[in-house]
Amino acid sequence: MSEWPVVVVGAGPVGLAAAAELLERGIEPLVFERGEQAGAAVAQWHHVRLFSQWSELVAPAAGRLLEPTGWTRPDGYPTGEEWARLYLRPLAAELGERVRFGTEVIGAARRGRDRVVDAGRGSEPLTVHIRESDGTERRVTARALVDASGTWTGPNPLGGDGLPALGERAAADRIAYQVPNLADPEVRARYAGKHVAIAGSGHSALTALVALVEQGTRISWILRRGEVGNVFGGGEADQLPARGALGLRAKQAARDGQVRAVTGFRTEAVEQVGGKLTLISDQGDRLEQVDEVVVLTGFRPELSWLSELRLELDATLQAPVRLAPLIDPNAHSCGTVYPHGVKELAHPEPGVYLAGMKSYGRAPTFLAMTGYEQVRSIAAALAGDHAAAERVELVLPETGVCGGSGVFDAEPAGSGCCGAPAEPETLTLAAPAPRA
Repeated sequence: MSEWPVVVVGAGPVGLAAAAELLERGIEPLVFERGEQAGAAVAQWHHVRLFSQWSELVAPAAGRLLEPTGWTRPDGYPTGEEWARLYLRPLAAELGERVRFGTEVIGAARRGRDRVVDAGRGSEPLTVHIRESDGTERRVTARALVDASGTWTGPNPLGGDGLPALGERAAADRIAYQVPNLADPEVRARYAGKHVAIAGSGHSALTALVALVEQGTRISWILRRGEVGNVFGGGEADQLPARGALGLRAKQAARDGQVRAVTGFRTEAVEQVGGKLTLISDQGDRLEQVDEVVVLTGFRPELSWLSELRLELDATLQAPVRLAPLIDPNAHSCGTVYPHGVKELAHPEPGVYLAGMKSYGRAPTFLAMTGYEQVRSIAAALAGDHAAAERVELVLPETGVCGGSGVFDAEPAGSGCCGAPAEPETLTLAAPAPRA
């Protein structure tokens, strides 16, 4: 099938890395991006500073493609805007017409066959259905498909059962699903002096918490877990120092009484009372007099346009079944993921791969360098270099955190990181809201 390109969906960090890897191996990539520029999703959180350094944010093949042009790798920790401007857009420019902007992928299938038909699935190419910005729809023939479209457009709702809470949609003008850009005067005014509820226990929630605390905002931090536990991360034990420092700053804010933690709170309803919001848990607890809500509870993949392909996804995480045990936050310890590639990402449908954040399904804590290793392995496999595809060329940094991502209601008694004894920790936080 070498006469057809490999279609890559998404011109974000992992999608462009996939294109660079494929091109380096003599395989023609064709990248479709529905946004109007590289890193369109990154541009929506342009104000957030990453906790990975530039050395961890440039894909190896992408760096090799850019360096002959005079491009130099920056230093330090970029914001999303800097990542896009200084790396993703120059990379897309170097890839040239292989990257098509304003083009949305709306479907993919085996040529002439729906998902039920067995015959020819290994010999027929794929057809990728696209819609261009003017509404024109076309079909593109592809030898393989790498879906690196991410999960940014699928934020999880506030509701504790995975569905929007009752009244959540009606209060949409008071609920945000991304870290507020406090450099914007209008956004800053929206939160200044207000009572803000932040829902979520990951690094995005910590980022919002720290930013809003520094603005003097009154914060109620909603945690579905029954205990605060390791929600602040690994601190000084984190091998990504900026990530550890973020957790330490959030922990200090809690100790200083600037944050009220509301634990064991799974939001069931949102009521609008007297110009304020009241959040009600599934146990009847109430968090009242809330002005704004920031929901940072993770993301979920959009899979509908892949419905005619035979994907083998884990029933829990919606991630490839061989990858899921490595990233499952219900069981995964110490916050690290074993580097993985084409073997864990393959599906029954030949030549189809989910890569990047999309491959994690609903699991959190994805790192860009994990995605870069994924597409390096995929490109090697598509080139027939199976030894390289199976070889591990990445060592991930430890987080210093035990017990997964924080979906537990309580930490197991007596457990410490990687089997070490747990140490008691005193942390002063406000008690949960009383039950009505």
